[in-house]
Amino acid sequence: MVRNMDLIRELLLRLESLPTNPSSIYLLKPGSDETEIEGYSADQIDYHLSLISEAELIESGRSAAVMNGYMFKRLSWAGHDFLDSIRDPEVWAKTKRGAEAAGGFTVDLLKDLAKGFLKKQVEEYTGIKL
Repeated sequence: MVRNMDLIRELLLRLESLPTNPSSIYLLKPGSDETEIEGYSADQIDYHLSLISEAELIESGRSAAVMNGYMFKRLSWAGHDFLDSIRDPEVWAKTKRGAEAAGGFTVDLLKDLAKGFLKKQVEEYTGIKL
């Protein structure tokens, strides 16, 4: 299956929006309300949850992969950083175009590209060279 960064972004946005507290742990299953995203199959969701877990973008509080699902406690620091860098739809579109023009991308490259776009926006808004 091909990795779909749009789906990873959508899943992270969805997971971030879940109500959590220090003791809450969700069992994420493909097809559940927490992970259902229109236009994507349960197999695609399952595969991408696995990738998100492997990339350590989420924390589970336990072993992440369980029978028929994934444990989810919260986004990890890296997950928050990645999502914050690609949250804005305009920045995400520019980031994807840049990565596609280069012929490929990794999560780290996408984050770095998005940070570059954000840095440029901050400089334009504040007049301060970063």
